[in-house]
Amino acid sequence: MEIVLITGMSGSGKSVALNALEDAGFYCVDNLPPELLLPFIELEQQHRALRVAIAMDVRSATSLHLVPELLRTLREQGIAVKSLYLESTTGTLVRRYSETRRKHPLSQSEPDGSAKDFRRALVDAIELERDLLTGLRENAHLIDTSIIRPSQLQGYVKSVISSPAEQLTLVFESFAFKRGVPGDADYVFDVRMLPNPHYDPDLKALTGRDEPVARFLETQPDVGRMHRHIASFLNEWLPLMAADHRSYVTVAIGCTGGQHRSVYLVEQLAAEFGDKWVTLKRHRELDALDKVLQSS
Repeated sequence: MEIVLITGMSGSGKSVALNALEDAGFYCVDNLPPELLLPFIELEQQHRALRVAIAMDVRSATSLHLVPELLRTLREQGIAVKSLYLESTTGTLVRRYSETRRKHPLSQSEPDGSAKDFRRALVDAIELERDLLTGLRENAHLIDTSIIRPSQLQGYVKSVISSPAEQLTLVFESFAFKRGVPGDADYVFDVRMLPNPHYDPDLKALTGRDEPVARFLETQPDVGRMHRHIASFLNEWLPLMAADHRSYVTVAIGCTGGQHRSVYLVEQLAAEFGDKWVTLKRHRELDALDKVLQSS
């Protein structure tokens, strides 16, 4: 049996993630109380269910502290368990609530479910929720949904569930600093000081995945030096992270526009480390553009 737990901030895209898992053949359940997790899984085993996705969030705040131990119990039973935590910035969540005009789960009640005569401000409710979910965030794979499209999130979720649960998965992600640093990054490398193909008219419209750009960057000594330094750092510390039972490590590499230098280095590093670790790659800005072009 394979279980995926979806949790995270209200408004961060849990419904989108569940839909992606349902499309991938998972039986999905939203807002399952933690107290019912083990009985529910036992029942699904009797029904010979193979893939189950469960969403839990702050609506079960009084018993969320039980979840880490429950997941350990399931793993000890030989069940493959993956935990995904969807994160967004406070500003993004405020905007989404304003657009949908929905109320935050904690805006008119305490975490224990008791109603109060006052209304909690939206920002205060979001920060309280973030504090309550800290225990779930620590041991999950983070996906920052602040500036990615729903279709990108669906793709990221499907890529994560395709990787083996028992091994450390290394995620390389390119991004543009002008659009913000990914909130799900464990390590961030700034490569904006490297020679920029953007200023070459023949390369400006291309990306780091294109051969002419790759040839240009391969001839730049500083690019090769940056590659070696990042690889050396990861080779030094990834074995210790794996020994510490880390499930995911996300390495974000950023340049100005997220089009050339960071993309090239992500491609090169993913190819290099793919022989040693389960490796995924994301290009935040290019993935968003690809989705727009596909839908147009």
